[in-house]
Formats: sequence, C-alpha cells, structure tokens
Amino acid sequence: MLNLFSLRRLSWGYSTNGQEKVELESLRSELACVEEREAHLKAQLQHADEILRSARFSGYLYIRTRWTALPGEPPPLDDADVDDWLPRFVVLNGPCIFFYLLSTDLSPQDSTLLSDIVEVGSLPSLARESDETWHSFYILTRQGLRYECSSISEVQVDSWLKVLMTDIKPGSETKVSNGSGDV
Repeated sequence: MLNLFSLRRLSWGYSTNGQEKVELESLRSELACVEEREAHLKAQLQHADEILRSARFSGYLYIRTRWTALPGEPPPLDDADVDDWLPRFVVLNGPCIFFYLLSTDLSPQDSTLLSDIVEVGSLPSLARESDETWHSFYILTRQGLRYECSSISEVQVDSWLKVLMTDIKPGSETKVSNGSGDV
C-alpha cells in the first residue's frame, strides 16, 4: 500500500518518456484553468456583495418588455397568450434600475434612469398554468419602453411599487397609476 504513495511513482522532473512530460503539462494547464475559474468566481461574489450592500432595493422578478405605439401607429397586437416572462435580478441603486440575468452577473443586461420613468402602476394579477397567481406592475419610460414586472409574492410587488413611487421624480410628465388595470 505504501508503494502507491511513494515519490518514485510520481514524476516531477523530466524523463526520457515523453508521455510523462505531456501528463505533467496537462496537469499544470488544468491547475491554471481551475485557478482562473476560482478568481472569476471570487470576482462575481465580490461584485454581488457590493451590489447588495449599496442597493436600496433588489430581488428577482419576472420581466417582459413592450414598446408603446407611436402616434399614428396601429395598437400593438394582443399578446396575452405569449409567455415571454423572463426571471431577472432587479436592483435599484442610486438613480438607476438595473436588470441582471443573475444576481452574480458582473454587468447588467439593461438599465433605466429613475428620471426617465414617466409612469408606474399596478397591473391585474395573472393566473399561471401552475395555478399560481402572479402579482404585477409596470414601469413606463419616456422613450416608450414599458417594463412589466411580476412575482408570486404580493408583498414583493407592493414593496417595489412603494419604493418606485417614492423615488421617481414627480414632474409634469410623471403619473402614478394605482391599479387601473391599463395594459
């Protein structure tokens, strides 16, 4: 049994056998890959920690985006049957809302300034195929982009609405809708 762990069985130096050199280089390459992956994961963890520490509000929501019709355009097709809700990690940090694919992502997929928000409001609850009720709200930007957000947690949706209604800059264009159900 001790022969299995003897130093003679491990080749650390150069040998006349080229196979041992190849194996050693392969192990060194694998070790470098593992160290690189570890450094990347540490960077992700540190970034997520910084985001969560500095964020005023964050959490996972299901998101879908829509564009409002321009003047003179026909109204958008009713796409209620299309299931295009995607889970996103949403962070309210400073004057921005950031949309990440995952909480560990280093950069957001999308963002919008609070000053660009012209309307925030509730949407009717959705009944999902798994008999879950999703509570929803929307965020409309001055560019016409509408973020529809939902969660199975009514408390989470109410918290997001409260924070957004408090934080958006009330101006002449900004409207706060309280459950009118406009889609």
